[in-house]
Amino acid sequence: MTTQLERSTAPIATGVTMQVQHEVEQFLYAEAQLLDDWRYRHWFELMADDIRYRAPLRKNRLRRQRLEDEVADRGTEMALFDDDKESLDVRVMQRETGKFWAEDPPSRTRHLISNVRISLPVDSAGDEYDVRSNFIVYRNRLETEVDIWAGERFDLLRRDGASFKIARRTILLDQNVVLSKNLSVFF
Repeated sequence: MTTQLERSTAPIATGVTMQVQHEVEQFLYAEAQLLDDWRYRHWFELMADDIRYRAPLRKNRLRRQRLEDEVADRGTEMALFDDDKESLDVRVMQRETGKFWAEDPPSRTRHLISNVRISLPVDSAGDEYDVRSNFIVYRNRLETEVDIWAGERFDLLRRDGASFKIARRTILLDQNVVLSKNLSVFF
């Protein structure tokens, strides 16, 4: 007979334990809090040295075109942004100057993360996790500027001691036309 504790730490269908699920969720929630609190340098420190942080443009496709187009475009499509560690550092430094026009006055944001799904990559030695999550990012700036972005993130998290580093993040916005005056937030 298995105890409740044994059941709670048993691997779930994705190959990760409830403990790993909890750790990853808490990491993502803490990351969101750093962004909402404007602690961008601390957020930047969560990035791995080989980070690739990107948001490819979305296309509207007919059902019959979706699969073949997505396979053909993988890795070659245009992006709203496609950053490595160096370019992310530049974006963080812009905010730290206090003179970044797109964020003066600074936006108030709220990052909501949900539906966190975790799996082990095929070639993982147990220290990396593929993480899919849904998000809503709300931004209010000045008196009348309100933006709401919804979508899905695909992350590769790498174990780093007791925590994680973000080695890859792909942001898929559910909108294919960004109506915001700028895209100066991090997802």
